[in-house]
Amino acid sequence: MALLKFSKPSAPADLGPAKPEIVALLDGYSIEVMPRTAAKIADFRDLLPKGARVYIAHIEGTPIADMVATAKRVADEGYPVMPHVPARIIKDAATLGDWIARYQGEAGVDQALLLAGGVDKPQGDFHSSIQLLETGLFDKAGFRRLHVAGHPEGNRDIDPDGSRRNVMAALGWKQVFKQRTDAEMALATQFCFEAAPVIDWADDLVAAGIDIPVHIGVAGPAKLQTLIRFSIACGVGASLKVLQKRAKDVTKLLLPFTPGEFISDLAAHKAANPDFNIEKVHFFPLGGIKANADWAIENGGASAVPANQQ
Repeated sequence: MALLKFSKPSAPADLGPAKPEIVALLDGYSIEVMPRTAAKIADFRDLLPKGARVYIAHIEGTPIADMVATAKRVADEGYPVMPHVPARIIKDAATLGDWIARYQGEAGVDQALLLAGGVDKPQGDFHSSIQLLETGLFDKAGFRRLHVAGHPEGNRDIDPDGSRRNVMAALGWKQVFKQRTDAEMALATQFCFEAAPVIDWADDLVAAGIDIPVHIGVAGPAKLQTLIRFSIACGVGASLKVLQKRAKDVTKLLLPFTPGEFISDLAAHKAANPDFNIEKVHFFPLGGIKANADWAIENGGASAVPANQQ
């Protein structure tokens, strides 16, 4: 017997009728899937608007064949595909070259998210996205777009002391790389929940001479317990405090958490500051791809109308 329905929020449509600034911010949003979660979707065109970029997360142990097959399936439905390329699970440059060739040849992929990856110990020659870029293989293959990771809350793996010294040094290198690659670049960030520190971080990048556009990570609607679990696993410390504070409010504990307030605050800031360097929204559908797409459809106006309804 189901006493609580988490699949469809009872409190929000939290943004009400689509506001122009939110429609603008959600225009061209992207979403992250895995081969196993993508397999549950009959047709992405029933859920996602035309042009929505679909990232495919490469979790350790996932065969490259499964990644390429998922990329091909999503691309065949008309969506630009951006597979993750995690440095620490790649054996060597020959393996990287093979992956690039397979993605290109079998799925028509011309963009990728390069990141260190979620494993502590490298399994081969690479340990960072910088090393992947330094191979020159993506430029040689003519990749049109290359994204790298952004860390609004810092990254303890990179800066164990809690500073941002190493993170900022790496971004400085990537800023220089941006000037010599033909590929368009962006920073794709981990999911966040509070606008003010994200705005401060984005402004700090500009002050440091980093003009790589930001695609801000946003957690899709999900049970609060699910978001807390993922936040702990992903090391999203500051955002975890926001969730823990909400968890203390018994009136909110049993309601699904939605990204309405976070997106509304960012959209308002973007509207008031058109040069603000957060360019796009990147969704992590922690409560499910369909739930995330449904929320976007309910709150995103023309920016989120599914391709099959356009």
